[in-house]
Amino acid sequence: MSSTGTVLRTTAHILNYYGLHTGTQFATVDGRLDITAAIFRAVTGRTPNCFLTDEDHSLLQIRMCEPAMDAIRMLSAVLPTQPPTDPDTGLDDHIEHVTHWATTPTWPDQNAPTTSEVIGAILRAAQAADAITDFPHQTAA
Repeated sequence: MSSTGTVLRTTAHILNYYGLHTGTQFATVDGRLDITAAIFRAVTGRTPNCFLTDEDHSLLQIRMCEPAMDAIRMLSAVLPTQPPTDPDTGLDDHIEHVTHWATTPTWPDQNAPTTSEVIGAILRAAQAADAITDFPHQTAA
């Protein structure tokens, strides 16, 4: 099992328990979390107060947490859409991709993914993370 897979499975449990937040900021006072905030909590075991009020500081916290970013990139890779490009860096913006996917309808006549659909995607990403890192132990001949 990969550590990224473990983080993603823990994220699924967190979202199942606390609920998915799809509004402004990264968390609510009742405990619901944005998908990336839930990943951060799965890694660190905490939800910083800035997640309630300060989007810029929240993004910095998430970006500086390498295991969280690994999990976010893995989830982004299994989504049916491509990540947008960050205009400041020219790199793929995986946080925006994951958040946008979880909060926005894919087509005009559809709703945004349900919490169950988001959790399903997270579990598929966990399985993918395990599949690319689980190799049989090699022994010398």
